[in-house]
Amino acid sequence: MKTDLLAPDFIERPYWWDLAPPPPAGSPQPLPDTADVVIIGGGIAGLSTAIELGRSGVKALVLDREAIGWGASSRNGGALSGAGSLGRARSDLHTLDARLLKEMVEEAEGSFDEFETFLQREGVQCFFRKTGRFVGAHAPKALDTLKRRAEMLNRTGRDTATILERARVQEEVATDLYHGGLLIERAGSLHPGLYVQGLAKAAAGLGAELRGGVSVTGLEKDGTRHRVRTSLGDVSAAQVMVATNGYTGEATPWHRRRLVPVASYMIATEPLGEERVRRLLPRLRVYGDTKKVLYYFRPSPDFTRILFGGRASFIDADATRAATRLHGFLTGLLPDLAGVRITHGWKGNVAFAFDYLPHVGQQDGVHYALGCNGSGVVTMTHLGRCAARQMLGASNRASAFSRMPFPTMPGYSGRPWFLPLVGASYQIRDRMDGWRSTPAKARQ
Repeated sequence: MKTDLLAPDFIERPYWWDLAPPPPAGSPQPLPDTADVVIIGGGIAGLSTAIELGRSGVKALVLDREAIGWGASSRNGGALSGAGSLGRARSDLHTLDARLLKEMVEEAEGSFDEFETFLQREGVQCFFRKTGRFVGAHAPKALDTLKRRAEMLNRTGRDTATILERARVQEEVATDLYHGGLLIERAGSLHPGLYVQGLAKAAAGLGAELRGGVSVTGLEKDGTRHRVRTSLGDVSAAQVMVATNGYTGEATPWHRRRLVPVASYMIATEPLGEERVRRLLPRLRVYGDTKKVLYYFRPSPDFTRILFGGRASFIDADATRAATRLHGFLTGLLPDLAGVRITHGWKGNVAFAFDYLPHVGQQDGVHYALGCNGSGVVTMTHLGRCAARQMLGASNRASAFSRMPFPTMPGYSGRPWFLPLVGASYQIRDRMDGWRSTPAKARQ
């Protein structure tokens, strides 16, 4: 491992936690014996649900085995989109029922509009910006896929999605590796650490009880209610919600069998100065690409650093080792950063559904909002509200994301033993497409 790539003060911790660290998990005080609603998972989906319930006078008990907001909700890249990332890992969206697909796209687009209103209503200050999103085509044939996505988005009448040919890529990113790209206007960025703290404050202000450091060990039906077994005793709940996503455990096996937790890794460069960042990312947007082993990146909220993420490993690698690999990816894409060091490296679990689509609904009376698929900030905020409205019986129309099966794979129990094989096949496919991944010196 090349330690000269790491700054002397390098730390294995999310960059976001410098300004907004998760709260202490809390003292092991007894839980209440009963609750109107128990929400398992104290991230974006769970907190959004608690806020919507609280606005209708229902006080939720939110439980998390770590601190509230400790998981992917405060570890992600802070990129926001509506339907721009819908099903991005699959090329067969057109095989879905046409009416259902249309409703999903329109609902996802509408959720982005609702998001800004939601931030204003709840008073959440988190460096929200409407930036637009650029998606680079890693191969010529990938540009054709992006053209189909642009057509899908533009049919809603809400979005402006534009294809940029290869000659215009430098307007967006200072690289010669992409064969064109897709510019999506309905996209943005925020500081995820501040966002999840704002959600927690809003939920608590509406009466939710937030308890970190509490493990849920099982669920049982208890007549018309649910018995939630925890490390601090049992709670009888009228309704239960599962919002654990990439950290879904054995206590909810039905949900666990439908999610594939994948570790995603990120790094933050040392301060570069705004002028240099603007030379590399002229429009200061959020960015991604079409590779199977994709990259995602953006400027920091103060525009002085570049934050870069991707699948540095398909096994559970430590964040320091992954940081050196990501440095190689970053400098392969943006050679101007060859001598820049890394100050932060971290990882978090992303929850993929087998159909690469988000899901909200209920199973045996237990509600859920799951399957962020690598783009969960807006999606899980929206689906959390949908789940709350289901519980309240206040939804005039079920979410499009509740009207399709939540698939699994025969024999799958929630432990993704196949990820190294999938990762290797993805890398091979990217190379076959002609992608130049990392410089030779970064693989040493």
